[in-house]
Amino acid sequence: MALPFFVTPLYAALCGLLLMVLSARVILLRRALKVGLGDGDQPVLRRAIRVQANCAEYVPLALILLLLLEISHQVPVVALHVLGLLLLVGRIAHALGVSRSGGTGLGRIIGIGGTFSMMIVAAVWLLVIALAALRV
Repeated sequence: MALPFFVTPLYAALCGLLLMVLSARVILLRRALKVGLGDGDQPVLRRAIRVQANCAEYVPLALILLLLLEISHQVPVVALHVLGLLLLVGRIAHALGVSRSGGTGLGRIIGIGGTFSMMIVAAVWLLVIALAALRV
C-alpha cells in the first residue's frame, strides 16, 4: 500500500541515516578514546556528542512540521522538497562544521541557518493554514 504522502518519508529516511552516521561516529570515538560514559574531557568526543544531540534535538520537530505541511495538501511538492533539502543540507553542514571546530565556523552558520530557515518558514506556513481554516 502506497503512502498518501511521499516527501516527508524521503527526508525522514535521509535524516535518520544521518543520525545513525553521527551516532556511529560517537561510538567509534568512545571506543578509540576508551570513554564509557560522558566525554572523558576529550574535545573531539564532546563535539561529536553535541553534533549527534543537536541533530536529535532539531530533526524531529522539523519533520513533524514538514509532514503537517505535506498532509495539508496546500503546499506545492517543490516547496516541500526545498524545505526538506534545507533541513538535510543544514544538518549535514552543521555536523561537518562543528566536527571540525568548536567555534563558529561557516558550516555551523550554514547549518543552523538552513535548519532555522526551514523551521521558521514551515511553522509560519502552518500557522497561516491553521488560521485560514479557523475562518471557515
